Amino acid sequence: MPADPLYRWTHPEVSFEEAEAFARELRLPQVIAELLLSRGFDTPETVDLFLNPAIEQLHSPFEMLGMATAVERIQQAIARREPILIYGDYDVDGTVATVLLKTAIDRIAGGESIVRYHIPHRIREGYGMQAGVLADAAGLGVKLVISVDTGIRAFAAAEEAEKLGLDLVVTDHHLPDEIGGLPPAQAVINPNQTGCPYPNKDLCGAGVAFKLAQALLEGSTIAPETVQTKLLPSFLKLLAVATVADAVALTGENRVIVSIGLRELAKPVQPGLRCLMELAKLTGDQPLTATSVAFRLAPRINAAGRMDIASDVVEMFLTRSPERGREIAEKLHRLNDERRATEQAALDEIEALLAADPSRSEEGAIVMDGHGWHRGVIGILASRVVDRTHRPALVLAHEDGEAYGSGRSIPGFHLLDALTAIHSIAPLFTRFGGHAHAVGFSLPSDRVPELRQSLGIYARSAMPAEAMLPALHCDASLPLERITPALLDQLRRFEPFGHSNPEPVFCTGPVRILDIRVLKDKHLRLRLEQGNASIACLAWSRRMHWPTRLQELGLAVDSLVELAFRIRENSNPNFGTAIELELCDLRPFDPAQ
Repeated sequence: MPADPLYRWTHPEVSFEEAEAFARELRLPQVIAELLLSRGFDTPETVDLFLNPAIEQLHSPFEMLGMATAVERIQQAIARREPILIYGDYDVDGTVATVLLKTAIDRIAGGESIVRYHIPHRIREGYGMQAGVLADAAGLGVKLVISVDTGIRAFAAAEEAEKLGLDLVVTDHHLPDEIGGLPPAQAVINPNQTGCPYPNKDLCGAGVAFKLAQALLEGSTIAPETVQTKLLPSFLKLLAVATVADAVALTGENRVIVSIGLRELAKPVQPGLRCLMELAKLTGDQPLTATSVAFRLAPRINAAGRMDIASDVVEMFLTRSPERGREIAEKLHRLNDERRATEQAALDEIEALLAADPSRSEEGAIVMDGHGWHRGVIGILASRVVDRTHRPALVLAHEDGEAYGSGRSIPGFHLLDALTAIHSIAPLFTRFGGHAHAVGFSLPSDRVPELRQSLGIYARSAMPAEAMLPALHCDASLPLERITPALLDQLRRFEPFGHSNPEPVFCTGPVRILDIRVLKDKHLRLRLEQGNASIACLAWSRRMHWPTRLQELGLAVDSLVELAFRIRENSNPNFGTAIELELCDLRPFDPAQ
């Protein structure tokens, strides 16, 4: 019996003739023209904007509903020297949003800090604004509260602010409550609110805060040239980190933000950021990419909110003291090591549970819960379960009779809609919120079995059958002989890669396997041949054990295969700088197909 497929391969609907004509018009290789067409760039003008991101492509912040009102109120506070509280969040998005907005307001105020900030403790306070914090702020003379990366569903907190005589400006990117509407506030800035014409609906929370900072700076007495050429690029440096960490779409304005931000991030000025990048081994030896930020820098910043006090991150970004900056950076580095160990211990338990009951992996959605799991890592654990099972997953940690959960989803299944539907039938949650791909929530521990049953029923009825087998999108067919350093240089112009702008995957076949080497008992290094071209291909055992997979497929030396791959440059001194492939999937070549 043939082995079950790992993926269903999909291909773009781009005609050879159309791509050939477009390649001639652009004077680019045809495979590059195919990639551009498949991603919706079908005119020289749209191609130019995509391949050459520039700060001039940023949208005007005043296109955002509520922006003018918010700017006017903040300008009043600055003029009157009224204390302002920025109410943030404990992840990369929330801490960076706090830093950007505080820096902008302090700069406009002439260096006089009128801004306080509060970053909640993940365990003691949880997500969102708390009435007690607002009361303390009012007692200290604060008149204006600005939420960042939070607040769109904070109805009770907004009403409490009103009672305390606090003006509230909400900046957020999470989806509003369709039934409850918007919280009472002086202004609500969120591109996802009904009636907002702002073109980019995919800004992260720090992105929304940046647009407010941009509007304030552009409306200040600071020279426009200084704002455009110095301040905004400097802000994009941190905003790029938050945008990558929040896994929002890297298209349009977000692509501009990350492209310019990575360039600025390569020359960090803040001593704490510079030290943290050194600890993350982002020292300039290799080009800085969205991937390296996502896997090396962002986890260290997130570790503070997951394991300790996230306000340290804000201080690290703001301090001018090299000693204090290094002290905090080293603490974040240690916390990240602690986070990894904590995460691995819980993941081992989850994998044991899945192995003991394989039927769980076949369910429409997976709900895993455990006692003693750290609430700071349940979101990461949910992502790991999705990676292993390709099912929507909720992971919950029990504490004192309450279950705190985080969820991640797959393409084709809107997770927030799922929780909303379940809750509307029989109210389950103490709180919940999020978006299509990620949610956070809590509920009484004794109701977790009900959640598992309800989500399973909903998923079986609402999830498309094709979503159960992950799709591997092959952007174009590419013979081995056309893989060159020049082509790789052209592909780099598509960076930064991320959500909605993935790194291109190519397919080709038939290809003959010339050699198979097992690396570290689980990875493979293949030598492949097609016509007169041969090339090395690395198969990393992440989702499956590749040596075992080859046996299941009945493949050996001299077998003919079709493969899906990404193109890599290997600068390992043991092999010499060379082009090689990274395997995504392969299957026996079938001449009948």
